[in-house]
Amino acid sequence: QLQVVESGGGLVQPGGSLRLSCEASGFSLDNYAIGWFRQAPGKEREWVSCITSSGGHTRYADSVKGRFTVSRDRFKHTGDLSMNSLKPEDAGVYFCAAGVYCLESRDRYDYWGQGTQVVVSS
Repeated sequence: QLQVVESGGGLVQPGGSLRLSCEASGFSLDNYAIGWFRQAPGKEREWVSCITSSGGHTRYADSVKGRFTVSRDRFKHTGDLSMNSLKPEDAGVYFCAAGVYCLESRDRYDYWGQGTQVVVSS
């Protein structure tokens, strides 16, 4: 079964940091761009960031620019999202997705994970 799996979510205080990871099962994540999305309760799933398959190009939503860093590790075959200076509005379920291109549109990603919960609260 072809799927991606996220990990690393949890509870963090405002101003804190978390690192999310994404790995693939049944295929090589190295051949795909990785997108990160998040969904807060009652809201649409929104694009957060993405990185190209080569790792040479990254993009960020304005709301996270300067605080989040997307990366990939070809030795571990994983994708990572480092989140710093977290705010309550960053809370939600974070999804990793694999696609051909680093794009904002959900429709352009082929494989999705089940998500990992991020709670930002004091």
